[in-house]
Amino acid sequence: MLVAAIFCAAEARAAGRLTEYLSKAEPSELISGANRFGPPQGDPAIVAAYKDDQIVGFVYLNSDFANATGYSGKPIQLLVGITPRGMITGLKLVEHKEPIVLLGIPEKRVMEAVNKLIGADMGSVAQGNARAPQVDIVSGATVTVLVMGDSIVRSATKLIKGGRLGAQSSAVAPVVPLAAKTVDTGKNEIRDWQSLVGDGSVRRLILSVGEVNTAFEKSGNAGAAARPEEGDPDDTFIDLYVANVAVPTIGRSLLGDDGFNRLAGRLKPGQQALVVAGSGRYSFKGNAYVRGGIFDRIELIQDTNSIRFRDRDHTRLGDLAAEGAPDFPEVALFTVPPEFAFDPTEPWVLQLLVQRVVGTRDKAWLTFDLGYTLPESYMKREPAAPVRQPATPAASAPPAAASAGAATFPVGEDEPLWMKIWRDNIVKISTTIVALGALTLIFFFQNALVRRPKIYAWVRRGYLLFILVWLGWYANAQLSVVNVLTFANSLLTGFSWEYFLSAPLIFLLWASIAAGLLFWGRGPFCGWLCPFGALQELLNNVAQAVKIPQYRLPWGLHERLWPIKYIIFLGLFGMSLYSTAFAEQLAEVEPFKTTIVLKFAREWPYVVYALTTLSAGLFVERFFCRYMCPLGAALAIPGRVRMFEWLRRWPECGSPCQRCANECPVQAIHPEGHINVNECIYCMHCQELYFDDHRCPHMIQVRLKREKREALSSPAMRSGGKGPNTIITAGSKPINLPADAITPPAT
Repeated sequence: MLVAAIFCAAEARAAGRLTEYLSKAEPSELISGANRFGPPQGDPAIVAAYKDDQIVGFVYLNSDFANATGYSGKPIQLLVGITPRGMITGLKLVEHKEPIVLLGIPEKRVMEAVNKLIGADMGSVAQGNARAPQVDIVSGATVTVLVMGDSIVRSATKLIKGGRLGAQSSAVAPVVPLAAKTVDTGKNEIRDWQSLVGDGSVRRLILSVGEVNTAFEKSGNAGAAARPEEGDPDDTFIDLYVANVAVPTIGRSLLGDDGFNRLAGRLKPGQQALVVAGSGRYSFKGNAYVRGGIFDRIELIQDTNSIRFRDRDHTRLGDLAAEGAPDFPEVALFTVPPEFAFDPTEPWVLQLLVQRVVGTRDKAWLTFDLGYTLPESYMKREPAAPVRQPATPAASAPPAAASAGAATFPVGEDEPLWMKIWRDNIVKISTTIVALGALTLIFFFQNALVRRPKIYAWVRRGYLLFILVWLGWYANAQLSVVNVLTFANSLLTGFSWEYFLSAPLIFLLWASIAAGLLFWGRGPFCGWLCPFGALQELLNNVAQAVKIPQYRLPWGLHERLWPIKYIIFLGLFGMSLYSTAFAEQLAEVEPFKTTIVLKFAREWPYVVYALTTLSAGLFVERFFCRYMCPLGAALAIPGRVRMFEWLRRWPECGSPCQRCANECPVQAIHPEGHINVNECIYCMHCQELYFDDHRCPHMIQVRLKREKREALSSPAMRSGGKGPNTIITAGSKPINLPADAITPPAT
């Protein structure tokens, strides 16, 4: 009785989730012609869609059947419509927390990419008769789109193999005992290139320029068709070869005995390795693996599983050892990751992605398949143990799927998304760590650096340029007040590390900022690591160079304007406690998304607003940072607990000297001389003045006294001579200080 009660409670929870989201969709949106939903059934729950009294399909929630954790670390909830025979008929996005969609990429654009799956016959995919369909990639939302597409394919496949679609169960052959196929490791012979190609041990894909141009013309993409590959249509576009070199005969023939033995020593039991070789004008490697550590032009596909190789899987080879093998400009050895369920005895495909630039930011893609089936001569068959027919509907799963080890796609065995993202971004992560290390060195050795103002000026400008171009425009690692609101919300609703780990660069920046707040306050981020702040400062440097007039607000007005950003932040924070989604919309007060993340490719009101804030910064340096930035306000509050005071001051600072206060770029120094750490961006201009014995009055006096001592101790003064080498010091005259060094700021 207790077990039955627990089962019913779990089923009710699953049904409740689905029923909640069904209220956001009409039956006809998901199944053509449907006019009502039936009651939830099973666990995880699905509902039948009816046209009058006839079942025309089923509807389910993707996250109930497959991992749908997105870039935000929270599930992307999609309702999926599917026919009894496994054809996807409709998709509806009902809930998500994806920051990139909230930040400005239209939801419609994301769904247009995912809707490519509508019409896909998932029954054929589940039986192993077709490869899994792929979604289109949306620049700037790659992770989000891939997660959505993968969850739809996996959930549909699992549902079909579970026999829950009624008609599908009769379409799948019953499970029968088959002889198990394995690679015969006892065969170790050396063969030449021609024989390897001849029997299919090495498979080939050759494409001409004309064939590729024709394929793009037939794709229906007018932009791609209008930019054909130049050259003779009969020229070779790519000549691609692939082989499984974990098979002893193939491996020894292509790698040589030494090469194969080294490979065998690296591979784990059952792990496979592929050699890919190519020639022609198109590289199968590309250059994405240099930037992001992933080979994005080739993909290994078997049944419904697919994987792209990463730089850690790759070894560059100079040539192939087989007699008669051509000289290839590109030869690569890829080890298949052990976690990828790859069966060398079953057919697989190496898919080549051919890209063509069709606009400033857009690319068109076509795929060409290079199929591979290991010849029977390399395999042996062993009698299989008797297979009992299961009593559950899962008996309808096809043998091919069972042998691939991917019959159910259990969610618990899926690798966490954040780990995949970290591996895909190893180059970006390493570059960010190096940049943060460089900034740490700048801060710890600031005294030595600011004593050389010209060198320091170029170091700062160079670092800001790197932060703007690489960290901001290229890596899109622009922090936002949305991150703060989301963190606060997670503390109230359930904290999860996966959310923060799913964006590695953002995580690294926040970790460094947390440490920086203890040492320096908000200055390291606002003055050095914020791409939008870097853009403002660099534009103001240009404005000063071309003599655009600069304005310094009277101290009284300036002091009353800087609280505005705190009011904005508190308003956003209070609204987030009521509605995080609405607070994220109000956070558009930050122009970061428009200028950095989306690079001005946005609706005109956002662009006008961003340009207005940047234009104000041409006349008042860092105008937005000073008076409007809610993120700066959010960081200033905990920045008050910093443990160290790194910025030096002289007793004369503020009384009578006002030079630092007058020259501070953001007016963070009060007339009485102390630095307001809530407003300081740690540009270190005041530290330049602190050590400058030609601009700082205190240091000028120190220099003059030193010169006087040196003059009095010189041989000429000791001998009383008054020849041309006699040094006249300024000790008997008053020191002439610059006028702006003693003039207080206007109030």
